[in-house]
Amino acid sequence: MPLTANDPNRSTWLDTPTNTDFPIQNIPFGVFLTREDIITIGTRIGDYAIDLGALHQLGYFDGIGLTDDIFMQDSLNDFIADGRKTWRLVRNRISDIFLEGNNKLKDNVEHKSIVLFTLDEIEMQLPVDVGDYTDFYASKEHATNVGTLFRDPENALFPNWLRIPIGYHGRSSSIIPSGTPINRPVGQTKPGDDGVPGFGPSKLVDFELEMAFITTDANHLGERVSIDEAEDYIFGLVLFNDWSARDIQAWEYVPLGPFLGKSFASTISPWIVTLDALEPFRTNGPTQDPSPLAYLQHGENKNFDIKLQVGIQPEGDEETIVATSNFKYMYWSMAQQLTHHTVNGCNVRSGDMMGSGTISGPTKEEYGSMLELSWKGQNPVQLKNGVERKFIHDNDTVIMHAYSEKDGLRIGFGNCSGKVLPAKE
Repeated sequence: MPLTANDPNRSTWLDTPTNTDFPIQNIPFGVFLTREDIITIGTRIGDYAIDLGALHQLGYFDGIGLTDDIFMQDSLNDFIADGRKTWRLVRNRISDIFLEGNNKLKDNVEHKSIVLFTLDEIEMQLPVDVGDYTDFYASKEHATNVGTLFRDPENALFPNWLRIPIGYHGRSSSIIPSGTPINRPVGQTKPGDDGVPGFGPSKLVDFELEMAFITTDANHLGERVSIDEAEDYIFGLVLFNDWSARDIQAWEYVPLGPFLGKSFASTISPWIVTLDALEPFRTNGPTQDPSPLAYLQHGENKNFDIKLQVGIQPEGDEETIVATSNFKYMYWSMAQQLTHHTVNGCNVRSGDMMGSGTISGPTKEEYGSMLELSWKGQNPVQLKNGVERKFIHDNDTVIMHAYSEKDGLRIGFGNCSGKVLPAKE
């Protein structure tokens, strides 16, 4: 099916900013609360949110086999479960509705008043009901940095890292939409000389710059998803801050891995950018040496060129960009991650989320966490107001940005932000 919505020559009759993350070629999907306190599924073009439930009721999706209530729900799970053919039909139709020269909705004042919202009239919600969440560890630069910090450069990567996409199952209940503040977590930390663990608010709260992909129903229990079919089951991506409490994590992670140091909060951008919208930005990933086993081998252009930024904004001050990176640095692609996830017969369902793990590049400016940027606190990061940060302080807001850009076309994700509040008593 042709991706007519991707045509770079298309323009919209909506008034959109010149350098918007959300041109008519993007058409992401999300869930928002309207001015009438109604939760609906929608999309965004420029600075307008579009109520897809209302569009459907008004007949603008006639001819596409959609249930009456498909967009009148509080999550995208059922829509995602309809599969790629439906996603493409709907996305192409939305593009046609708002295409310059199509006046059916443009000239209908009553319909526009029902369908269109400015961003200050809505409140974004979680886009999916995340049933299961898996976090991978797929950036070679990040894994090498962490291994160097906690072991030594000669043994930075364990032998299995270059053979399989390493991951762990996280906590889906604490995934929150951008703009939701979090409280500094409390927990145990490594014992001092007396052998008694410390207890109290984490002193080493960190961000982790990640992307995450959202799946549709992929397989039945006991079946596998092949590497050639894996991308058919990926709906789209969000920007992802997988918050970490490094001191809590350091004490608990042996022998079974992350637990309370990770499960207190994970922030996602609220608009899911479809894999289809990112099609023009495909690129090759790093060379994999040794070559993966046969079930993980795929062709070229399975990574995506997505530029990433992280900023820290102390309360009352301006934002300082402290890191840049790129999703193309992922050693293990999304297709490989999903394929490996199911090779044992594990079933994947609509709305499941899989994080990339921290995305770090080859230079210091491209490190995706404060752990790396400050090199475990040894090299504090300077902010614009003259203060320094080794890790995240109370009342700091961490703001992440992500976009792809090529030949004048920009497809972005908006912001993924969260403010760290003091620990609760």
